[in-house]
Amino acid sequence: MNRLQRVRENLRKAYDTGREAARMARIERPPDPEPEEDEEQFVPPAPEPAVVHGSTNSLDDADVPHSLRIAAAWSWRLIVVGLVGYVGLRFIGLVSVVVIPLAIALLLTALLGPAVGWLLKLHLPRSMATFLVLICGLGAVAGTLTLVVNQFIDGLPQLTEKASAGVRQIQDWARTGPLHLSDHQVDQAIDSAQNWVNDNTSSLTSTGISTAATVFELLTGLLLVLFSTFFFLRDGRKIWRFIVRLFPVNVRWSLADAGDASWTTLGAYVRATVLVAFIDAVGIGLALVLLDVQFPFPLAALVFLGAFVPIVGAAVSGSVAVLVALVTQGWVVALITLGAVILVQQLEGHVLQPLIMGRAVALHPLAVIIGIACGVVLAGIIGALVAVPLIAVLNTGIRRLSRRRPEIPPDAVVVTAGNR
Repeated sequence: MNRLQRVRENLRKAYDTGREAARMARIERPPDPEPEEDEEQFVPPAPEPAVVHGSTNSLDDADVPHSLRIAAAWSWRLIVVGLVGYVGLRFIGLVSVVVIPLAIALLLTALLGPAVGWLLKLHLPRSMATFLVLICGLGAVAGTLTLVVNQFIDGLPQLTEKASAGVRQIQDWARTGPLHLSDHQVDQAIDSAQNWVNDNTSSLTSTGISTAATVFELLTGLLLVLFSTFFFLRDGRKIWRFIVRLFPVNVRWSLADAGDASWTTLGAYVRATVLVAFIDAVGIGLALVLLDVQFPFPLAALVFLGAFVPIVGAAVSGSVAVLVALVTQGWVVALITLGAVILVQQLEGHVLQPLIMGRAVALHPLAVIIGIACGVVLAGIIGALVAVPLIAVLNTGIRRLSRRRPEIPPDAVVVTAGNR
């Protein structure tokens, strides 16, 4: 017997020995007693599964009511958004000397963009078309300002004389009329009115004056507006594409789409506002000319500028026209002028705004009033000017960004070029 056969024989003996030992152990072990039928078997209860809400990360959060968790989630998110907004407003306040000219340049770009596009269709170079549009715009503004200032300077002495006479008539009526006020009370009322006007004027124009307190800052702002408008008109599309490329790839398409829609809204708003302001100025100006009120063209220009602030601007500028009519022509002509202003305002609110503005920039009047009030508080006249277009742009951009893309059904068949 060789060595391999001996190894096999040993393994076989070990296997047989193990089987015999296992058989003997089963024979010697007593069987388990069967439980009696009347005896209750004790079954340990299974542990209850912990109920954890899908929005929680621990068992402690599961004990908090769902409504409280939602309120807490909204609260800290709103706090973060509020802090970011506060920091943003503070930063804009620090660089308002730059932000305000850029905002005006964007408005001018939205207004003059179609003119540049029309010149480009005539195969003019983009730089030449932009330069011609800017020169024509500056010429129109300079000519209008020159005419307004000349008429105002020529009629200012007569207006001052009539205004003084009107104030004296009011003082005499306050003393001899049904009020029977004393001289001290009349003087005190006049001083209070003057102080109120001065305080409100300073608070309204504080931001505008602080950004242009010196001639250097004023010239710097004007140059920045001109240069920014020129480059926005010439290279606005390239600048926007560069900004979009700074964001992640998966959000570029949505951001570009929202930006294009917002820019369309801004252009529609600015052009519609200019048209509405022109119609308001023509209507009130014609009424002033027919009533032979002094300063018809300057007052019409004031109405035109005031109409850029919706709802509030045209009413305030129209009230100035009524005051001038009261001082120069008397209360009868002033009442007729007031009727003409109200008629133009009703025409604007019920016909021009819905017809010209359209659904592209439709905003609720409450949103307009709140936006203008916040703009006046934050940035004075400039804030009132840019508040409504800013709200319109944000409304369009946020709605476009929040718009969900249509979901593809799971059973849909996608056909590609290779499947045709």
